[in-house]
Amino acid sequence: MKRNVKAAVSLLCTAAMVMAVGSTSMAEEKKTLKVAMECGYAPYNWTQPTDENGAVQIADSTEYAYGYDVMMAKHIAEELGYELQIVKLDWDSLVPAVQSGTVDCVIAGQSITSERLEMVDFSEPYYYASIITLTKADSAYAEAKGVADLKGATCTSQLNTVWYDVCLPQIEDANILPAQESAPAMLVALDADKCDIVVTDMPTGMAACVAYPDFTLLDFTGSGDEFEVSDEEINIGISIQKGNTELLDAINGVLAEMTIEDYEEMMNEAISVQPLSNAE
Repeated sequence: MKRNVKAAVSLLCTAAMVMAVGSTSMAEEKKTLKVAMECGYAPYNWTQPTDENGAVQIADSTEYAYGYDVMMAKHIAEELGYELQIVKLDWDSLVPAVQSGTVDCVIAGQSITSERLEMVDFSEPYYYASIITLTKADSAYAEAKGVADLKGATCTSQLNTVWYDVCLPQIEDANILPAQESAPAMLVALDADKCDIVVTDMPTGMAACVAYPDFTLLDFTGSGDEFEVSDEEINIGISIQKGNTELLDAINGVLAEMTIEDYEEMMNEAISVQPLSNAE
């Protein structure tokens, strides 16, 4: 009888240990880092049909996201020990998604502007993007050497960006068209001759010239007649819900271990594998 009792007690103890181990295992499951982006803004991010080159499947979709932002998100998630989930949202929905806590952060080529800083917190920059102008090779503006040479141009850019809000008004007598909802739409407008020029950043411009061989990239940096923007406005950061210092500090810790050369290498890789065109 005593032996039976001992055996029963032993079995109960073993079961309790198994349950305890199981509970610990469940508690130690990786957290998920939900990262929002447009998935349509090459070379920062885009949508593709397969996981080629290490693309990540988009949440609630059969499609995959890739690009510089996805590379960066993968690196951060790996360093922090998180599972990564990519959430595809329209450009204007990105900041509200962070504010509401629907996603943990946005990695989407966002400039660190004072307006955005009122709504969200930003990490240290994960890229520094100079401002450039795109036009067609046969355009009257193809030989422009500075902003003054763009006088009278019909122009546009992407909605709610420093390019549209800050840069275009600096062009004398400019015919500024309504802002485009996305970077691809901006490039389509130029390709379709709806405008003479668009203003964007260097990575977007470099990628556009691959997709549209008849585009010419104009870089006025250092000319003495360049677009006047603050350093903050050309710094690209990761937006996080205000007050989430734990995640902000963790992401900044990862970025602190990277160099500008690391960023450039990653961006060049993104440009080299981008789809030929993201325009629809």
